[in-house]
Amino acid sequence: MQVDPRGQRFAAAATTVVLVAVLVWGSGALLAAQAVVFALATILGLRYAPYGLLFAVLIRPRLAPPRELEDAAPPRFAQGVGLVFALVGTVGYATGTTWLGIGATALALGAAFLNAAFGFCLGCEMYLLVRRVAARLGGGEGAPSPQRH
Repeated sequence: MQVDPRGQRFAAAATTVVLVAVLVWGSGALLAAQAVVFALATILGLRYAPYGLLFAVLIRPRLAPPRELEDAAPPRFAQGVGLVFALVGTVGYATGTTWLGIGATALALGAAFLNAAFGFCLGCEMYLLVRRVAARLGGGEGAPSPQRH
């Protein structure tokens, strides 16, 4: 499946706003809601994720068609990585281990901001690295190099 990379940057910007709010208010409930967003993107796919639907309905119709599409697998993997950090942070806030909640949220925020501001998807790069390592361990030539994120 191919996706519009502008949608990924929109989702990263929305995630950045939510994660900043989590840190400002110390809200484990808001972080849990963001975890649900990550889970939907990971399980259902990027087109059916809440931020993906917002982009498709409100923003993409106002834009010219994208110059190129990108493989959905790396950003979907990145959403899974975000889910892990959001779950760890939610557990931290829920158990009173505030430093864990703040730390996990801050790391997820850093990754989301990199994508929103600079188009650098840290989780996507992790996906490509994992694929290359797995291919080498399996005796393959390495993963193909999809477009840069």
